[in-house]
Amino acid sequence: MSMFIQDALAEQAPAAMGGTPPGLGQMFFILALFVVFYLMMIRPQMKRQKEHRKMISEIKPGDEVVVAGGIAGRVARVTDQFLAVEIADGVEVKVQKHAVGQVLPKGTLKSV
Repeated sequence: MSMFIQDALAEQAPAAMGGTPPGLGQMFFILALFVVFYLMMIRPQMKRQKEHRKMISEIKPGDEVVVAGGIAGRVARVTDQFLAVEIADGVEVKVQKHAVGQVLPKGTLKSV
């Protein structure tokens, strides 16, 4: 019986003495997964948000826009938080600035 115990202890000794610590591979995998997640999801989203903020800050009266609900119109007035968008002759809708989805090229509304 004692021979089996000595053999078992002798086989375990080299594994404990050298090699990589258990869990280092898992930690590397989690770190690599986070880097891929950042590069594929977080960074592009931050870039889109930055472009959207820039677009909103550059809106001025006369620009043609499409708001999040799909309404297209011409900007009549701009305040700190809101835009007055003229969707028909004499019909204005007040929308929040961040609801603007796209600024259209000039003359787009005439062709629609």
